[in-house]
Amino acid sequence: MTRGAILAFIIILISVIIPTSAANAQVSIPFLNSQNQEQPTLAPVLKEATPAVVNIAVESQVSLERNPLYADPFFRRFFEFPDVQPRTRPRLSAGSGVIVDAAKGYILTNAHVVDGGDEILVTLKDRRQFKAELVGSDRGTDIALLKIDANNLSALRLGDSDDLEVGDFVIAIGNPFGLGQTVTSGIVSALGRTGLNLEGYEDFIQTDAPINPGNSGGALISLDGELIGINTAIVAPAGGNVGIGFAVPSNMARGVMEQLIEFGEVRRGRLGVVIQDLTPDLALALDIDATHGAVVSQVEEGSPADKAGVEAGDVILSVDGQPIDGSSDLRNQIGLKRPGSTVSLKLLRDGDERTLRARLAKGDSDEGSLSSTSAPKLAGAKLRALTSADQIPGIAKGVFVEDIAAGSPAARAGLRPGDVIVAINQNPVDSVGDVTAALDRANGPIALSVVRGSTRLFLVIR
Repeated sequence: MTRGAILAFIIILISVIIPTSAANAQVSIPFLNSQNQEQPTLAPVLKEATPAVVNIAVESQVSLERNPLYADPFFRRFFEFPDVQPRTRPRLSAGSGVIVDAAKGYILTNAHVVDGGDEILVTLKDRRQFKAELVGSDRGTDIALLKIDANNLSALRLGDSDDLEVGDFVIAIGNPFGLGQTVTSGIVSALGRTGLNLEGYEDFIQTDAPINPGNSGGALISLDGELIGINTAIVAPAGGNVGIGFAVPSNMARGVMEQLIEFGEVRRGRLGVVIQDLTPDLALALDIDATHGAVVSQVEEGSPADKAGVEAGDVILSVDGQPIDGSSDLRNQIGLKRPGSTVSLKLLRDGDERTLRARLAKGDSDEGSLSSTSAPKLAGAKLRALTSADQIPGIAKGVFVEDIAAGSPAARAGLRPGDVIVAINQNPVDSVGDVTAALDRANGPIALSVVRGSTRLFLVIR
């Protein structure tokens, strides 16, 4: 076969394969007939969705920095300054919101959009304006709920964000830079993003649909017009869009909204454990046959976890059937459930899976995520046996870390002065000799069980 014939065959093959693949993918891009020609367009979806997205203007008061000379009576009299100086000035900020209940006038937005606002003004697409009431706000998820008294509103349907997949087409609608309602489009770039706010509850949808300042609180919708996220944050080194935006999933926003309507606040469940991610090093060090989950490094005495039978070293694999990838997943699952609810915990202990049930308590001291650091050895640590004079509550035996050399392997492993090493690879240690022997025996990664203040955690070294 000649080169020309081979090239012709490849072209024919591609022309057959590509339409077939496209048909199997079933990407539903709306089409509009124009002069007997079909043109791809999002206009039909947007005609239904955009009336439900609103602009939000917030007026608040900010403190003024005062020159100390203004407090000097002689200075004020000499320069004829008035005796009373303003201590605050008004500040206007803009954001976006989404009407989710037309009958009751409920609007979802970001907590940071309305935080500290004295007056909140909502402008609809048809240019009607209403003063809004703040029903409630939750900084942990950055979700707030507003209410307006208005007729003839349009609302967006809340979709199921759990059905999203990377590569799905999405549309962002908001009020960037206060310009007015603006529409951008893109795809879902990633799911389950965390790490933007270590104190918050995160499970962000990442998208490359252009999102800019002012889009906060706006809608991220699917091609069928359902609300699947509340735009909340961007990565913007230069102050504008660089193709990395984040949205709070609609399922998380729905749960927060329901509690804000019922209680005016979010009441979080508490399990009573300290957790960290199950890393490959930690799994190898603890001989855990699992690739995902949250490792329990400490169980609070008398907590729901303690009463349910959870133990340090357990790996929590799922909550109510929902898989747990890591500590952030568990924190979200527990922190967004109501106090008093009963959860089913599937966990791994000593190679065996078991299921426990725990009734969540009420509280704000939710599960935290603790990081672990690898290092080749424990050089740079000054250790000594724990004595009764140290008076570490609940700890009678262990090895006390007196000092850590800056930049040393021990420092890079995460050890700090004042830590108490109580076990290595789950074997208790009572002296510096025990630590040395355990390190010498270990062939792979090593898990140090460390008490730091009132917290117990694992540190992994190599």
